[in-house]
Amino acid sequence: MSKKILLVEDEKSIADSVIYNLKAEGYKVTHVDEGPIALDVFNEEHFDLVILDIMLPEISGIEILKSIRKNSEIPVIMVTARDEEIDKVTGLELGADDYITKPFSVKELISRIKAVLRRTEQDRFTPHKPVTDTEKITIGSIEISPLRYEVRVNGNLIDLRPREFELLYFLCDNAGNLVSRDELFDQVWGYSFVGSSKTLDVHIQRIRERIEEDPKNPKILTTVRGMGYKLIDE
Repeated sequence: MSKKILLVEDEKSIADSVIYNLKAEGYKVTHVDEGPIALDVFNEEHFDLVILDIMLPEISGIEILKSIRKNSEIPVIMVTARDEEIDKVTGLELGADDYITKPFSVKELISRIKAVLRRTEQDRFTPHKPVTDTEKITIGSIEISPLRYEVRVNGNLIDLRPREFELLYFLCDNAGNLVSRDELFDQVWGYSFVGSSKTLDVHIQRIRERIEEDPKNPKILTTVRGMGYKLIDE
């Protein structure tokens, strides 16, 4: 069955190009160019993915994303301009799955769409090795129960979004080892990331805020400058 995509974009030339190419790939596309209409359409129909421009008339893409995330975990790819770094980070913090910067190639956008949809078609979380309901990973103060989809720090349950959970699980599964940024993108996002991005940095920071006593001076999830990250095996 063809996947349904909601495209929220007010630049006609961009919208026309995206619609043409997505339909050529076999996707069904619904296009709207205003925020209020986008919310109405989203609430009335089922979609598999949303492509959401940040700069929209009346209601910004950020506000639309906030509304979507109140009730839905549908994948959202944000579309931003080059000078909207703050909005990119805000979008990721609010739960956007990815973003792409204008001007972009439709080929790159389609690659991102396929990667995001490929992840969502899998189980909510597929562990890296077989687990039982009682099997846990314990690294220092962190305890992860994969099948329960729970993380506890010092015995207290913490709130993590799905991507943050997957990142922390992978880092704990490789505790004590250096894990490169490319490896994290490949294993957790499901594709080789091209270009500069705050995506990983934002997710790492959010994890640190939940597992570290002092997130600005991390002792558990450390950065190896220029190389990647290491979760310290206490």
